[in-house]
Amino acid sequence: MTRLILLFAFMLFASPAFAQTAQDDVVDFGEPQPLSIVTETATHDFMVEEAKTADQQARGMMWRDSMGENDGMIFEFAEPKVATIWMKNTAISLDILFVRSNGEILKIEHLAQPFKERSASSEAVIAAVVELKGGRALELGIKPGDVVKHPFFGS
Repeated sequence: MTRLILLFAFMLFASPAFAQTAQDDVVDFGEPQPLSIVTETATHDFMVEEAKTADQQARGMMWRDSMGENDGMIFEFAEPKVATIWMKNTAISLDILFVRSNGEILKIEHLAQPFKERSASSEAVIAAVVELKGGRALELGIKPGDVVKHPFFGS
């Protein structure tokens, strides 16, 4: 009898009517916050969502079909680390900026392809990742060595 009850419970909760996909999960990123990137020739201003929690960082930009020219997301890590980012379930191309704890951009993965499961690595210890609309870093002349200004970096 116990087996029958367990089997029934499994079938009930495993059915599509009760299954909830990660796409349906609601993750609140709060209000977008200002972030600037200072290059040799200009300062570029963005409004970014902040991914601070594990749930926010796991969700990232997944399942979005558009992104504004000056929108983005910052992944704020509790401890500096070598980080990897992938594009699984991400429908839009992104520029992925790997940022040191002082706000300096270490590396940029330009035009990361949607839905790719190949991960992009910082290859060195960083404190954060900033994601921008694919192609924006090249359009604006943002490159490694430029500086990200945001409260996370004390600026």
